[in-house]
Amino acid sequence: MAAQFRSTEALIDALADASFDRPPALVSNAHVTGLGVARALNAHDVPVIALDRPSDDAGGGGDGGGGDDGTRRHDGLAPPSDAVDFAGAVTYPLDDLDGFREDVAAVVDAIGREAVAFGCMDEWALAYARADPDGVRLPFAGIDTLDDVLNKSELYATCEALGVPYPETYRLAETAEAATGSPEPDATLDEAAEALGFPLVVKPELKRDFEEAFGTNVLEVADREEFADAVAAASEAGVAVMAQKRVDIATGRDHSLASYVPPSGVEDALGVVGNAAVRYPQQFGTSCLVETADEPEIEARALAVLDDAGYHGISEAEFVYDDERGEFLLLDVNTRPWKWIGLPVAAGANLPMAAYAAVTDAEYESAGVEPTRWVYLRDYLALLAGDDAFWDQLSAGDWRRLVAGDFEREGDLTTGVYRPSDPAPAAKLFETEFVDRDYYCAC
Repeated sequence: MAAQFRSTEALIDALADASFDRPPALVSNAHVTGLGVARALNAHDVPVIALDRPSDDAGGGGDGGGGDDGTRRHDGLAPPSDAVDFAGAVTYPLDDLDGFREDVAAVVDAIGREAVAFGCMDEWALAYARADPDGVRLPFAGIDTLDDVLNKSELYATCEALGVPYPETYRLAETAEAATGSPEPDATLDEAAEALGFPLVVKPELKRDFEEAFGTNVLEVADREEFADAVAAASEAGVAVMAQKRVDIATGRDHSLASYVPPSGVEDALGVVGNAAVRYPQQFGTSCLVETADEPEIEARALAVLDDAGYHGISEAEFVYDDERGEFLLLDVNTRPWKWIGLPVAAGANLPMAAYAAVTDAEYESAGVEPTRWVYLRDYLALLAGDDAFWDQLSAGDWRRLVAGDFEREGDLTTGVYRPSDPAPAAKLFETEFVDRDYYCAC
């Protein structure tokens, strides 16, 4: 494990004294998703360096605050893991992209050889692509392709052209000047309201710009006044938005294709379809119980979209089931690892290792995919304790194997954090759960 979470300067000093027999992986951020990526790579003896913003940093710089011994406070769960060799602070890219580039370049220089970057949240993945630090290999497509995939206007235009179902959506003329995608607006605010009715969803063309302006990545509006206010605020902030029908989503039927597409194309893709059987909170929360699923149509549609975009790398293509239309609709594509990245790994598709091997001399080949389930116990137990209508989806045998630790050796269940063979992340979760501080994101 990383003995401590270091300041940028202290991390560089520690790395300069270390030696690496293969390119290390730079994993950012360093919480639940980063932990899953680190464990996946560590299983193949890849050294892991976790880079993140420190928790004691109000300004975003890597070396502000902290102790005299070169350590920084960090509340994420990845650094204590046995899968992480070093952990430390870098400038938060949304605060200062140039500072981030300089910090990462200095880290790589101290390593003494090239490294492979894994961004585990949008801002980190995009920062590695935009900053393109010296000595960093990117196991995913370049920034232009990322922008095309993440741009909802472009994504839904691709769906339209390929015949992939998606929620009824209108690009609004009122924010057309801020649009970066090529599709023209299809409706005014009033035309969209008449077509969709209320409530409806206001969704940004580019999620990160909208989040900075509104503090969330989607808004649900109940009437025309709320709709007009949201669109006016988006226009003032210079953010292009769309109006989307509020989908009557079937609870427990969300599915995603978790995949790695190599540079050779989708014909050589490695993928697993996962069903988010349980979310916390149930209707709109993040996944806490996910199961592999046999849905070849979802896989084919997701790969068609990725192929059309020319994307290679790890991604999650999210589909929801629309009860009214009786079909799965493509909602979003995440061009990075996500919270339940451990599911495909445990099932036999180690997506992080496949990505690492594609840009290094390492070799990886999946031996095949087996039915698997993934649970994030913190949220699952909270749901059991707080929602009388929810029925436990795990068996008595599952709980016995979880408590005994036998699930690591037998059965089809894996976990997001808790792992007796690597106990420190779960211990850190207990430590931070009962004090008045939180890591800056849930994943």
